[in-house]
Amino acid sequence: MRLLLVRHGQTPANVDNLLDTAVPGPGLTELGARQAAALPEALADEDVEALYASTLVRTQLTAAPLAAARGLGVLVRDGLREISAGDLEAQPGDTEQGALYMRTAFAWAAGETDLRMPGGESGTEFLARYDAVVAEVAASGARTAVLVSHGAAIRTWAAARAHNVDVPFAAAHRLANTGTVVLEGSPADGWKALSWAGATVAPAGDGGPAGQPVEGAGG
Repeated sequence: MRLLLVRHGQTPANVDNLLDTAVPGPGLTELGARQAAALPEALADEDVEALYASTLVRTQLTAAPLAAARGLGVLVRDGLREISAGDLEAQPGDTEQGALYMRTAFAWAAGETDLRMPGGESGTEFLARYDAVVAEVAASGARTAVLVSHGAAIRTWAAARAHNVDVPFAAAHRLANTGTVVLEGSPADGWKALSWAGATVAPAGDGGPAGQPVEGAGG
């Protein structure tokens, strides 16, 4: 199947570069609403059969124009929400606390899943909830599905589950608002990333180090 992981549109917390992961979270800025409105055209060539969003308001608002254009319902799933920042919530992304957030998330993708975000979830818990939604999508029989989710969650899950995406690549290639990662495969056979924000995926070991400050923090 074809899996499209789409980051939500811009939020006020993204503008302020703050970690903002609590449910239900803020809505979209005017720019974020325009980004969401542009999704149907951006994905015009995709035969989308299923559309999912997280429990955070911003993903549901981002999914709404695509849902209307395709005549689809939006299936809301908690498993797609952003990685909980725990004690780091509301911290600026360009501080040591912001760097710790991504450093911990990327450590999970590298296999250190027992690590726990300070005051938050572990890598095992995060991957289990995200995997569960992906498994549900696969079991539905949809050949192409869009999952509107969050920046850190998408990058971490893709680095952990796509065989051609490693942590340096995910750390160096951030996702702008409504940026999309396209994967192909299945939970049983594994995943291959076909494109990352419109560019072909070709990890070459030239990615930046994990633990960079969060760009557009707030999921």
